[in-house]
Amino acid sequence: MYNDLLKIGPLVVHGYGLMIAIGVFAALNIAEYRSPKNGLDKEQIFPLTIFCVITGIFGAKLMFIIQGWKQFLKDPLSMLGSSGLVVYGGIIGGILCATVYCKIRKISFWDYFDVVLPSVAVAQAFGRIGCFLAGCCYGHETSAWYGIAFTHSHYAPNNVKMIPTQLISSAGMFLIAGLLFWYAYHAKKSGQVGAAYMVLYSIGRFSVEFLRGDLERGSIGALSTSQFISIFIVVIGIGLWIWRGKIGTQRPQAMKAES
Repeated sequence: MYNDLLKIGPLVVHGYGLMIAIGVFAALNIAEYRSPKNGLDKEQIFPLTIFCVITGIFGAKLMFIIQGWKQFLKDPLSMLGSSGLVVYGGIIGGILCATVYCKIRKISFWDYFDVVLPSVAVAQAFGRIGCFLAGCCYGHETSAWYGIAFTHSHYAPNNVKMIPTQLISSAGMFLIAGLLFWYAYHAKKSGQVGAAYMVLYSIGRFSVEFLRGDLERGSIGALSTSQFISIFIVVIGIGLWIWRGKIGTQRPQAMKAES
């Protein structure tokens, strides 16, 4: 696995960045395609995506610094200059940005929440392929047949067979995206699809964390920081799903299915 995929003079195309770009592009196009089918203005998707991506990157970097605050106090420039990001920070930052954007534009946050979150799962699936190319977010050492040894990674131990947690996470996110696209045709109330994403992603992330070998990402007791956060997100997601089921507006897809 090589993170530097292509060099053209001083320009270097990195696998991690390329996969993130492909993921964002795919997510944007899927959301734009699905928005009219859900009675939404597709013209809102592009600016919403751009603002959320920018805010999400900031949130992911901020969470990375918070997670490694001891290292940040010792050498702040190294953490600020690194490519380290924490997905949960990006999700939280993106959702906060979407809330403000929808309020300013006077459009329904919950309807766009339902359309965009399945696409976010697709973007994350491609992003994890980028992690695989870079060698970050690696798994525990293993002697099993499915173990993969990196040879040119700046993050993972090289020439050591490890569980390919990046590919497991990617496959899981593609599966979650498929489930959410299916559920979008069956959810009755606005906000429930987005809530399902919160629950499914957090359960998947909690599970994969047991296989991760990059222990420097922090821990709280016996759990990694991400597992600790996952517990709260699952509880919030379940509560949100129940709450939106009681007070949410009827979803366009549900109305079509009943007519």
